[in-house]
Amino acid sequence: MRIGILTGGGDCPGLNAVIRGIVKSAPENVEIIGIMHGWKGLVQGEYMKLTGDDVEGIHILGGTILGTSRINPFRSEEMRTKLEENIKKLGLDVIIGIGGDDTLSVTAKLASMGYRTVGVPKTIDNDVSNTDYTFGYHTAVNVGADAIDRLHSTAKSHGRVIFVELMGREAGWITLEAGLAAGAHLILIPEYPMTIEEIIGYINRRMKDKGYMIIATAEGFKPTELENVVGDKNHIDAFGHIKLGGIAHYMAEVVGERTGYDTRSMALGYLLRGGTPTAFDRLLGTRYGVRAMELVLKGDFGRMVALRGNEIVSIPLEYGIATKKLVPYEYYKLAQIFFG
Repeated sequence: MRIGILTGGGDCPGLNAVIRGIVKSAPENVEIIGIMHGWKGLVQGEYMKLTGDDVEGIHILGGTILGTSRINPFRSEEMRTKLEENIKKLGLDVIIGIGGDDTLSVTAKLASMGYRTVGVPKTIDNDVSNTDYTFGYHTAVNVGADAIDRLHSTAKSHGRVIFVELMGREAGWITLEAGLAAGAHLILIPEYPMTIEEIIGYINRRMKDKGYMIIATAEGFKPTELENVVGDKNHIDAFGHIKLGGIAHYMAEVVGERTGYDTRSMALGYLLRGGTPTAFDRLLGTRYGVRAMELVLKGDFGRMVALRGNEIVSIPLEYGIATKKLVPYEYYKLAQIFFG
């Protein structure tokens, strides 16, 4: 049996642990082909053979040894044709797609076309549905919380309002949990918009009482007054997403102008998904990889591995991409106790 594995979308801590888990748990009669640079590699025929020696110790490393990209092979008939030609040329019996909603949607599309596929959910945003956690998320929350921790002393020393921007296009999980853990005084996430005046109201009360403020904001947060999210509308990826970024800077400018407070902004950006994965993400990635191989060996295709409680289960691929897992109001309501 010949299995092709690939990593698509943004890099995140734990990807190498998944790769290692798949390769190390493969029996001797199974050959693992690592597709380079996600779906782009399968379109262009870029690959490498993977053995146990190739993945030795990689679970402690960030990023992905296979490289990644945001290519949608179904955007054109030419790309689709090359994709299918290379699947046949490489003699791939199974494809394991490791990625978020976009990568998994392609994996599911191939399954619907009759190809044997298995999906492994990956996104630091933690917004893949029907799984408790995705690997990389835990690391991102820890990095975000540490950064916010460090900003408290500066904000307090200078009497500043600091907006800290964290990743989260449609779901505010990272911002909520990092902000809550680090004691941010206001948390702004896409699921629960606020007006600029409401935000300024929180700021005025906090500044009058305490003299400084830290505001954690997700990159996909949009104040009610804005028609669109803040980002580079000229930069749109293969799946139709604009490049987000800049909401913290925008809010700091607006608040500074309207209140006269010394306002600053910081975007954590790629820091959240770079570097060494936490022990939790190493273990989760490893367990996902091993379970994915088990599904392949059982012939259980068109499935996605998922975490339910402490068990690694499998669900239909379409269940993982059906909806976005958003922050429930009860959780946001808990965070509101500590606003101000």
